[in-house]
Amino acid sequence: MIHRIANLSKTNSFFLFGARGVGKTSLIAERFTPEESLVINLLLPSEFNRFLRDPEELLNICKALSVEKKWVILDEIQKVPALLDVVHQLIETTTLRFVLTGSSSRKLKRGGGNLLAGRAFVFELFPFTSQELGDAFNLREVLQWGALPMIFKPGISNEDRELYLKAYTQTYLKEEIQEEQLVRNLRSFYLFLDIAAQMNGKF
Repeated sequence: MIHRIANLSKTNSFFLFGARGVGKTSLIAERFTPEESLVINLLLPSEFNRFLRDPEELLNICKALSVEKKWVILDEIQKVPALLDVVHQLIETTTLRFVLTGSSSRKLKRGGGNLLAGRAFVFELFPFTSQELGDAFNLREVLQWGALPMIFKPGISNEDRELYLKAYTQTYLKEEIQEEQLVRNLRSFYLFLDIAAQMNGKF
């Protein structure tokens, strides 16, 4: 397992932002034990529907936690931005601390999310760095394939890497570019990605 050097807070609530696939969920699972934390994964349809119907249900859940549970982890918080108002209240009225993961603060702002006005620190997670990879770092391979954690999965073939990156790009185009209307001409942006990929790593 490749150790991440992210210095996350263990004393204060925080947001952890980062693109899909950079390992946010894995990092949080590594740093926070089940004994000390409650995890709510908003990617699960049952959890998403539950809190979309009634964000204030989080109040009752938190009030019923044992004293050992000091952290509440809300994975993919941008799915239900209304939960942030409840988190704000809980930070003010309890000793609980929160980990709030998501792809970007932009999505939260777009959805009218409460960014907690300094009550939560903000951390960013990126693909692997050369320092994290250590002896596994190979400049040519990183220029060719990138440094997302999936690329370094033990035993992965170059064919699977290619399939993964194709699927990743399609998802990125649909969810990050098209749905958020970050560019007006999606076809032109797609062509730009093809050219950028061909030029990547050339001097």
